[in-house]
Amino acid sequence: MSTLSIFLLIGFITVIALGASYLDAKFQWRLNDWMSGTCSNPFIASKATQQQQLIEKKDKQIAALVERVETLEAIVTQPAYELNQKINALR
Repeated sequence: MSTLSIFLLIGFITVIALGASYLDAKFQWRLNDWMSGTCSNPFIASKATQQQQLIEKKDKQIAALVERVETLEAIVTQPAYELNQKINALR
């Protein structure tokens, strides 16, 4: 092989590896795992990705529940609410 052929071959392999790494980072396609034989289908989301999505979903639910609890606490601690409770107790 000539020097130019070797240089082009190394350059082509480098471009493919960098492209696969970029696509892995951007879209979680797992192309590097597929090329090394670790996974059978690079386009199926990994369990780690699925777990991360579940964690994000739970975090959103927790944030919404915390907001609702804060709103309820604000309503219950208002002086008008206490007065309404006392009036209802007199009936």
